[in-house]
Amino acid sequence: MKTKNLQSALIALLTSVILLTGCTTNKKTSDTMKTLNLTQEWDKTFPQSEKVKHRKVTFRNRYGITLAADLYEPRNASGKLAAIAVSGPFGAVKEQASGRYAQTMAERGFLTLAFDPSFTGESGGEPRYVASPDINTEDFSAAVDYLSTLPNVNAECIGLIGICGWGGFAINAAAIDTRIKATVASTMYDISRATSKGYFDSMTSEERYELRKQLNAQRTEDYRNGSYALAGGVVDPLPDDASQFVKDYYAYYKTLRGYHKRSLNSNKGWNKTSALPFLNTSLLAFSDEIRSAVLLIHGEKAHSRYFSEDAFKKLTGNNKELMIIPGANHVDLYDNMQAIPFNTLEVFFKENLQ
Repeated sequence: MKTKNLQSALIALLTSVILLTGCTTNKKTSDTMKTLNLTQEWDKTFPQSEKVKHRKVTFRNRYGITLAADLYEPRNASGKLAAIAVSGPFGAVKEQASGRYAQTMAERGFLTLAFDPSFTGESGGEPRYVASPDINTEDFSAAVDYLSTLPNVNAECIGLIGICGWGGFAINAAAIDTRIKATVASTMYDISRATSKGYFDSMTSEERYELRKQLNAQRTEDYRNGSYALAGGVVDPLPDDASQFVKDYYAYYKTLRGYHKRSLNSNKGWNKTSALPFLNTSLLAFSDEIRSAVLLIHGEKAHSRYFSEDAFKKLTGNNKELMIIPGANHVDLYDNMQAIPFNTLEVFFKENLQ
């Protein structure tokens, strides 16, 4: 009983601090939406659909960063719609895979929002090309904020699609944001696990320590130079001995199939020091507490398949599902319309967003 009283007192104290702070800052923060320079031309890696209406929009996350997004609405729709926020892959922009997913789901009756994460693409945030386990999870919740306030959206029927690394962020968002009623993680990467443990958990503690030393030395160098060194995007030219999954990435990001001028993976990549916070973070730590529906989709031939399989083992409840696509590799689920199970996605969201 004493412990319960202490917890109640702590919650009350934190709430009062937040409320008092809000009284002095909410008006100010509401006026600080940064004006972004948004491209108005159709510069996607996929053709525009005549079945949906499209427009550019912006919204702000809890850290004050203004995000750029493409809003897709089914033509001739009426009433309040179920909505889906989409982002990913890790190092991509909304003109690539996330936009393709968003437009296709809008064709199927959902209002969808494909957004550039903080610090990337057309979105705001400085310095550029930074990834953050906290802020990028928040980006999904900020998208829910925005969608919840649209007059033609049912605020009780909002879901997420996270692709590649944003699959992990989507699951993390679903664990903290109870407004999210259904989540799809497609060809998921757990970036925190991949960074801190290496592929297939092959990194030793000594190797992890050496990585910390390198990244912290880079911090010093960046500060001295007044700029941030970039890690490089997908390797180019492609080495003769490149692994198959590297060849698959190259075939998407470095060719007309998926190249985009604002994509980090297509060009010079993330800041080198972006990896630091992922070394001390576990994105899926509370995934076993997600009560809403989750669908994990992965290719049978994907090098990353174990991320979804292990994530599924941790999920609880009878509204969780793992779907393996026969013959598909990791990148097939970016843009291969025969491999991406859009019929399954449509049924999943219609069942859980109502």
